[in-house]
Amino acid sequence: MNSANPETENVIIIGSGCAGLTAAIYSARADFHPLVIDGHEPGGQLSLTTAVENFPGFPEGVLGPELIERMRQQAERFGTRFLEGAVQSVDLDSRPFTLTVRDRSFRTRALIVAAGASARMLGLESERKLLGHGVSSCATCDGYFFRDREIAVIGGGDSAMEEATFLTKFASRVTIVHRREEFRASKIMLDRARENPKIRFLTPYVVADILDAAKGAVEAIRLRHAGSGEEKTLPVEGVFLGIGHDPNTKVFQGKLEMDDEGYLVKKNGSRSSVDGVFVAGDVADRVYRQAITAAGAGCMAALDAEKYLHDLQHKA
Repeated sequence: MNSANPETENVIIIGSGCAGLTAAIYSARADFHPLVIDGHEPGGQLSLTTAVENFPGFPEGVLGPELIERMRQQAERFGTRFLEGAVQSVDLDSRPFTLTVRDRSFRTRALIVAAGASARMLGLESERKLLGHGVSSCATCDGYFFRDREIAVIGGGDSAMEEATFLTKFASRVTIVHRREEFRASKIMLDRARENPKIRFLTPYVVADILDAAKGAVEAIRLRHAGSGEEKTLPVEGVFLGIGHDPNTKVFQGKLEMDDEGYLVKKNGSRSSVDGVFVAGDVADRVYRQAITAAGAGCMAALDAEKYLHDLQHKA
């Protein structure tokens, strides 16, 4: 399907992680010549991951950035184009839809939102340097690499309790570090963690630093007591951030239906609350957050967008 107006895209995809790139592959193979807007985190969460061992087709595992690069090359092979930058604003009231990226306007008949979700960070320089090298925001992705090691989980909500409990399958001991004495976690999740003999709690402590960025590996965390300010060092070989994720949906506030945490709501497959706008990946997934589920969601969004564009063409 070729554009009658060369200034109007058939499909624009926001996000260049697993969901966005899979959507691009399918849309490009359908001859829609999609435009992918990289977003705030080009490559998504996988670009911050080292080894990926649970993506089908890679029996020896694959580095996260390498997997993303392969998917990107595959999308380019079929005619996908890429644009650096993040979406500044969107107009979903008029058709075609209008997006602003780096002060340039783009119009599109169909829009796939695969902007992902960003893990909440502690804000430490050492944390950024050690991401993928002992610091992780995904227990199900990276827990296997910490078999028989002592690790720490940072946080006090359900995410932290769930990750800590899961990690006891591999780690020799898991220490939950929380800045308050009280926990936001539900009683059932908190009780489950407290009953696990491999889990211990350190409260109220905040993480002052993660050691040792200079060596490129986690050796310990420096903790500061939230009340007295007293510092102590906890030897660990891994740090898991269990303080939640924020979906990258700010630009769609008031324009697309969201739940109370800002995740986009999907209806009837990948469809959003606005006809012609489709949703894929972690931007709508607060449960699974896996590369393979994001890729599957990207496929669904592209197929739904393809049907929408064909129906649009026949109505014209």
